Amino acid sequence: MSVREVEEREEFDVAVVGGGPAGSTAAALIAKRGHRVVLLERERFPRYQIGESLLPATVHGVCRLLDVSDEIEAAGFQVKRGGSFRWGTSPDPWNFLFALSPQLSGPTSYAYQVDRMTFDDILLKNAARHGVDVREEATALEALRGPDRVTGVRYTGPDGAAREISARHVLDASGGAGRLSRAVGGERTYSEFFRNLAVFGYFEGGGRLPGPDRGNILCAAFDQGWLWYIPLSDTLTSVGAVLHRDQAARIQADREGALRDAIDRCEIVRDFLSGATRVTEGTYGEIRVRKDYSYANSRFWTPGMALIGDAACFIDPVFSTGVHLATYAGLLAARSVNGVLSGDLDEARAFGEFEARYRREYAVFYEFLSAFYDMDQQEDSYFWQARKVTGSENLTSMEAFTTLVGGAFSGERALVDASAVAERFSTSSADLADAVARTGPAQTRSGERMNNLFGAPVVSEVMQEMNSIQRRGVTGPGTGEAPLIEGGLVPSADGLSWSEPDA
Repeated sequence: MSVREVEEREEFDVAVVGGGPAGSTAAALIAKRGHRVVLLERERFPRYQIGESLLPATVHGVCRLLDVSDEIEAAGFQVKRGGSFRWGTSPDPWNFLFALSPQLSGPTSYAYQVDRMTFDDILLKNAARHGVDVREEATALEALRGPDRVTGVRYTGPDGAAREISARHVLDASGGAGRLSRAVGGERTYSEFFRNLAVFGYFEGGGRLPGPDRGNILCAAFDQGWLWYIPLSDTLTSVGAVLHRDQAARIQADREGALRDAIDRCEIVRDFLSGATRVTEGTYGEIRVRKDYSYANSRFWTPGMALIGDAACFIDPVFSTGVHLATYAGLLAARSVNGVLSGDLDEARAFGEFEARYRREYAVFYEFLSAFYDMDQQEDSYFWQARKVTGSENLTSMEAFTTLVGGAFSGERALVDASAVAERFSTSSADLADAVARTGPAQTRSGERMNNLFGAPVVSEVMQEMNSIQRRGVTGPGTGEAPLIEGGLVPSADGLSWSEPDA
């Protein structure tokens, strides 16, 4: 249906575009502070989405702040107590349990493998229960601008009529393919290090790891890339192959053939699927492809508007960071919006904290995953050789990394010092490799091979902020935190805004 003339203009405090985990999280946490929030979602939920493996910080931290923990628990999702990897120097899979990390140990040392149609629908309905005006089948067309800031959004509803919303803040959570992010300015830069493709489908009747590891995500490296194997229920499994981008033509010509070939090249996954059948009907019956899925925008906000979730950045899925980064961004954006709307903080101060924390989290995961990829020893494989190269020919790999995660492709000053990160990256890579070497195949108890990995400095840094979110969700307000960024802010007592730190 063609777009008709604008029929009306409404006023809200905040307009959120996109009803996935980032948008639903931000909208609900802003509405909890009593602000008027509208959420525009292009599709009608429930709808399919990839990204099924969660982390404890989302389940026990963000979901508790959202008041949705009981509903998540009642959904009956597959419990995930850790991860299993056929990776690195050992031919046997090695495991980690969340409980083995001092940062994640305790009664909440688990997450879930989720059907995203159900999980995302729970979060969207929860936003509506908190007072958000949720409008599905509403497609955002463009951001509205005043002289010096974004002032709202133009969209079409199910009837095709164009409408305009005035808002003091717009949050773009419309995903990687959305167009609204252009209003923030800057550019999107794809990582050469992780610029791969994923081809994936679903299988019934696949095998499971033994005992408490049966709900683990399995990531298995092979000569052309790696496979994920995610048990979504007792019988349904999500299986995807991450391959080098030079395989694009072959994948597009025969998606199923490419996925089958990858499975055949990876013994442990091939054995798990020996008695399984691929789902060929319904929502899970399609073989899907996702490409170029590691990137970062050079700007995350501009006056009146911020990017969250995949609209801002995304990174390789080997450690299931997608939903974590999305909900974490929603939390950060909600704190910043709430701080500005309350009159406690100016916009630059509040959203400076948002961007600094968000980039830091992305940067640390990037560093960690780069080091983790470096552990694979299949040096004769083109895929794995390509992982050693980052950036452009005019930059060293570490300079390119620093430029990417610091947002300097648009000329902004990098948020981290190149030489310091290079030194830390080298140390982290050695720590990761040494941890696997020390915990070899002779150790068989679940988690022992990965246990020393949590002692690596970079892993501790990865877990630091997730643990803070998780602890606040479990223990409630007033947990007391130091600034994460030098000269920065701290969460308010209820976790829904920012406060200046105590002297």
